[in-house]
Amino acid sequence: MTRFVVAAAQYPIDLLDSWDAYETKLTRWVDEAAAAGAALAVFPEYGAMELASLDRATMGDLAGSIETVSALLPRVDALHRALAVRTGLHILAASAPRMDSDGHTRNAARLFAPNGKCGVQDKLVMTRFEREQWHIAAGAALRVFDTALGRIAVNICYDSEFPLLARACVEAGVEVLLVPSCTDTLRGSWRVRIGAQARGLEGQCYVVQAPTVGEAAWSPAVDENRGAAGVYGPPDFGIPEDGVLAVGIEGAAQWVFAELDTTLVADLRAEGAVLNVRHWGEQPGAVSLPPVEVVDLR
Repeated sequence: MTRFVVAAAQYPIDLLDSWDAYETKLTRWVDEAAAAGAALAVFPEYGAMELASLDRATMGDLAGSIETVSALLPRVDALHRALAVRTGLHILAASAPRMDSDGHTRNAARLFAPNGKCGVQDKLVMTRFEREQWHIAAGAALRVFDTALGRIAVNICYDSEFPLLARACVEAGVEVLLVPSCTDTLRGSWRVRIGAQARGLEGQCYVVQAPTVGEAAWSPAVDENRGAAGVYGPPDFGIPEDGVLAVGIEGAAQWVFAELDTTLVADLRAEGAVLNVRHWGEQPGAVSLPPVEVVDLR
């Protein structure tokens, strides 16, 4: 499929009374995206932290929140897989802290395909909060995903501010870059948005940002959430002059939709007004790129 609709979530962190409440909420969000004709639904970074509220005794503690959410991940992923299969959507699940066997915790985003397959991308560059307070460890692998919609990659929030990660994905043929985000200030939101738009310009590709929104005073991790979802591309033919295909109302709980045409990515890289992808290596000091793993979700 070369032409499809993407849905980017401005997703609120709720105080949940039960697992059933979470399942009802997530199902409603996915069904709304499907009913609007989306083929790809993108949820934000750390959106899964609302699950910490299922344990009232530990939800106010950073370490306790991690343990609660990480323990629920198999159940969370089973729900996302079932929703992807039922609706025919590709779903990037909200990222979550995952406690690994080596004793470290990593921030993991999972991409589910309608055939039930799943690919995982861990965050690679940690923010100060993750390093200094939450002690989240960096992932090791940069992956791209072959899907029925084209080749997709994920740069989680802060990762989008480092161009070599996206560039390695572009070199591997990525057409759509997903940027789930979680920022507690408008400055942070703008940093990610500016990074996302720059990656779209450099890579002559689509970039989809999906943030958490609203307040969750009970959570020490995601208590304040600012931002707006957006879908961006390089300002060139077939793309709006400012490179913005769609942007949401800051702070509102909503889906933001845009139609993507991945054949346009190839056209722009071959015959655009500028050829950023082709000319990358002409930069003084251009460096080698990190290795990329290809995961087949078709």
